[in-house]
Amino acid sequence: MALSYKRRKQLFYRLLMSPALLLMGGLIVFPAFYAFSLSLTNEALLGFAARESSFVGLRNFVRLFTDPLFWNSLKVTLIFVIGSAVVGQFLFGLVSALLLSRPIRFKAMFNAMIVLPNAVPEMVVGFIWVSMYATGEYGTLNRIVGWFGVDPQQWLFSFPLMAIIIVNTWRGIAFAMILLTSGLESIPKDIYEAARVDGASERQIFFRITLPMLMPTIFLYMFVSTVTTFAIFGLVYTLSRGGPANTTEIIGIYIYNQSFTAFQLGYGAAVAVVSLVISMLIGYFYVRALKVEV
Repeated sequence: MALSYKRRKQLFYRLLMSPALLLMGGLIVFPAFYAFSLSLTNEALLGFAARESSFVGLRNFVRLFTDPLFWNSLKVTLIFVIGSAVVGQFLFGLVSALLLSRPIRFKAMFNAMIVLPNAVPEMVVGFIWVSMYATGEYGTLNRIVGWFGVDPQQWLFSFPLMAIIIVNTWRGIAFAMILLTSGLESIPKDIYEAARVDGASERQIFFRITLPMLMPTIFLYMFVSTVTTFAIFGLVYTLSRGGPANTTEIIGIYIYNQSFTAFQLGYGAAVAVVSLVISMLIGYFYVRALKVEV
């Protein structure tokens, strides 16, 4: 029996999607299930468990929830995500998007200055800012503050978490700006004209028209940036490796340390599984709490 045109079209679309589905299965779904299976064992890189691992059930998860270092890494991660993605990148990205929506001088240069950091690889950004934060009088930031009579500082030791929040904010402004600019462009200009005719001030227009109509885009940005920032590893590892004294040990660094420094792959996999569950809960919270259809 010959297939209908509609059915052939559906099969053709599914065929086009199959490579992407295979990649998702191989790079996302399979590793997630493998990590969960690994978390139920005492797999290790050294010792007897490295030669022959055994099933330990939920022992790794019991240890995890009683480990103060895990709770410290979770707290540091939440501060890092809120400080850099939810607050820093969003506020600077929104201001940049609002400025670019107006006719300003050197608009192209301003746009390039914001976008270029996002095009630089994560590890390269880390090494650039290692030079910026270098101790002594030869560090770039110390030279700058020295012009104002400020003594050289050990930035990654005196203000470690704030230092990496600043770096991640600087790197991620472009994504927020691009997404929010597209949201601003989708707002009909007739609404602004009608509001001005009715005597609305710029402040009233922003809070009663722009911000409410921008909410779907803000929701999308918050969702993507929160989840991706939660999973950051290379930038923080390059800058501080989780130190000093675990003050910048985000959950990605904690997983790495437990898996490849302490050589406990089973326990590290358990932390990774919990991290995945937290990321899924964050996404669920955004969908349920904001009730915005994207």
